Order: sequence, then C-alpha cells, then structure tokens
Amino acid sequence: MNASPLRVAVIIGSTREGRVGDAVGKWFTGRAEGRDDLVVEVLDLTDFTLPAWLPEQPTPDMRRFAGLVDEAEAFVVVTPEYNRSFPASLKQAIDCAYDEWRAKPVGFVSYGYRSQGLYAVEQLRSIFTELHTVTMRDTVAFNLLDGTFARDGTPFDIDGQGQAVTTLLDELVWWGLALREARAARPYVC
Repeated sequence: MNASPLRVAVIIGSTREGRVGDAVGKWFTGRAEGRDDLVVEVLDLTDFTLPAWLPEQPTPDMRRFAGLVDEAEAFVVVTPEYNRSFPASLKQAIDCAYDEWRAKPVGFVSYGYRSQGLYAVEQLRSIFTELHTVTMRDTVAFNLLDGTFARDGTPFDIDGQGQAVTTLLDELVWWGLALREARAARPYVC
C-alpha cells in the first residue's frame, strides 16, 4: 500500500520567555522531517494570540488554531513540566478545538527537571483521551539537569534519543494511517 505522507502537527506548548521548548521542538522536527512518510508543520503557541478566557465567539486566532488541528492527521505535543503539570498556554490551545482532535493519534516530547516532563505527559494523556484521540505509548523525554540542552536551548549531546524518536514516529505513523483509513470508511461517532 502506497499511502500519502501523514500530516503531523508538532505543537510547541510553552510560551514562557527563555523557554527550551522551541529548541526541543526544532530538534525533534528536524528528525521527523527526514522521513518520507511524514509532512510536518510546527504550531508554536507563541505564534497565536489566544485569550486567557474562552469567549462566547472564537477569536480569529482560536479559529486559525482549530483549523490547523482539523487539517492535521496526527500530533506531537512538545511540553515542559511546570510544577508536575503542563503549561496553561497548552491547555488553552487544546480547548480551542474539540471535534477537530477526534480519532487522531497524539505523541509526546517532554522535558523537565528530574522527571523529564513525564508528569505533564500523564496529565495530557487523560485530557486527550477525553477528546477521543489515541495517545502513543512511547515518548521522547529529556531531563534538563543532565546537560542535554544549554541555557539558551542549544542541544548538546542528544544522540541517545534517536531510537526514542524513531519508535514514537513509527507508532504515530501506524496509528495515523490506520485512523485515516477508518475515518474515510465511516464517520467517527461518539
């Protein structure tokens, strides 16, 4: 079977000044773009002006974000861990869409101190389950204390994560293509 490449949105979830998320996202995206079975688009939340509240009518940026979620067939969320959770900016973005997430796979690239952002990922799994997505078992995770990234976000030595990236993307492609076929065969109903 010769399927067209899977359209993957890589969502950079942190909007903090001085964040490492853009460097982590760029590093991950560089590896993902090297695959023939993927077309990658980065959705950096700093490029969207999302309100701190959900207005009755969506703003233009809310509609734009939801439209890009709708167009994507799979997602990789790049998230930090702040206080054993993920950033509010990411939750606000997730809530800008609803049906657009359904029946699509979601993978995670996380970073933090000691726990590698895995507490944030576990909380995101339950949110994405509520949105009727399929979350990938394997993740890519970084401990910022081990010197993987410099203070400015420049990666040092992260070659050891290559297999984790391959595993995550292989799972994402399998689920993404399977769910693409399922959505084409019948509408998703919940």
